[in-house]
Amino acid sequence: MSTEKPVIVLVHGAFAESASWNRVLGRLRTAGLTAVAVGNPLRDVAGDAAYVRDAVASIGGPVILAGHSYGGMVITEAAAGNPGVRGLVYVAGFAPDAGESAFLLSGKFDGSTLAGALTAYPVTSGGNEFRIIDDRYHGQFCADLDEGEAALLAATQRPVTERALTGTLTSGEPAWRTTPSWFVFGGGDRNIPAAAMRFMAERAGARGTREVAAASHAIAASQPDAVTATLLDAVDGCRG
Repeated sequence: MSTEKPVIVLVHGAFAESASWNRVLGRLRTAGLTAVAVGNPLRDVAGDAAYVRDAVASIGGPVILAGHSYGGMVITEAAAGNPGVRGLVYVAGFAPDAGESAFLLSGKFDGSTLAGALTAYPVTSGGNEFRIIDDRYHGQFCADLDEGEAALLAATQRPVTERALTGTLTSGEPAWRTTPSWFVFGGGDRNIPAAAMRFMAERAGARGTREVAAASHAIAASQPDAVTATLLDAVDGCRG
């Protein structure tokens, strides 16, 4: 393994945006690491992954990809066959196998209440787009944050297309089979049940799994210390 410090590339998921990583970014920089939160178009798995691959290529050195929620789908696709990606961190994020979509994985185990919190509307590019209903956002997405912050997150959420949530990998073998992975997630996640996260972490042979009791889906905002600790574990693991 290289002793060069990797750049950490943070990829947000559906119903969030890049600033959802702010608390983690501050802690990583205090730890002396370079990190960047990139935008995720949330249009379709292949196109979103291509966007992230371009961001990785612009860095020109080793990176660790971290994906939240649907962002886990994107980093899995973006890392496939990419030797510059040294590690994958799934932050309450999907780690799909071939043929699995975000919709499929979120319903694989009981506990997700996301479907009942969504509203859908057509988009000109075809199909529908989803967002979480404002007055459901706090309880559904970030129950462990205060009401004021939850309202801001609801107002700045990025909607996601149905095509993205039902899309699967196009790269064949998922990157987590050959790239080291780490997982961090909340026991109180109402979008992706903790049981689903445990299943994906075990299947991936994760080098580290951190479950934060009662933490919500917005774990990067509500539990930035736990997320940062997992990212630091990945940095150490990829340099060892």
